[in-house]
Amino acid sequence: MNSDSDLQIAGDILEVPHLLQAPREHPATVAEFAGLARAIAADRSQWEHLVRYDATSRWYHRLRTGPGYEVWLLSWVPGQGSGLHDHGPSSGVLTVLDGTLTERTRRGTRALGPGAQRVFAPGYAHDVVNDALEPAVSLHLYYPGLTEMPMHTPQCTALARLP
Repeated sequence: MNSDSDLQIAGDILEVPHLLQAPREHPATVAEFAGLARAIAADRSQWEHLVRYDATSRWYHRLRTGPGYEVWLLSWVPGQGSGLHDHGPSSGVLTVLDGTLTERTRRGTRALGPGAQRVFAPGYAHDVVNDALEPAVSLHLYYPGLTEMPMHTPQCTALARLP
């Protein structure tokens, strides 16, 4: 072999993997958590058979846990809502799987259809409700895992907007 061949200088192309960063076993960034939620949403076999609907209250099921995070599956029949709340010290990703949910915040109201995602930081207050005529299903990922969900009164939120 010639002493100044490309192979000798660069090394065997099949040996490059040692130069690449190993994929993370668990998400560590906002984009990775949002990606994990999208991947779970896309694989209906992971969640569709678990969904239940409860006419008296929102149904929920912890779908997965990882180091410091948890993933919840929720169903909403028409008219069910969360009430105005935040997630304490947790950040989160809300992904709509089926149906349409309405999110209300102090900045406004938005309809979230299948595939829509909302990413939020600690202290983000919102009310999520199924205003549609069909049931809805959503996926909620929290980091760190959800330990509190303080409820807000509408009057408290209105006062917080005053200068």
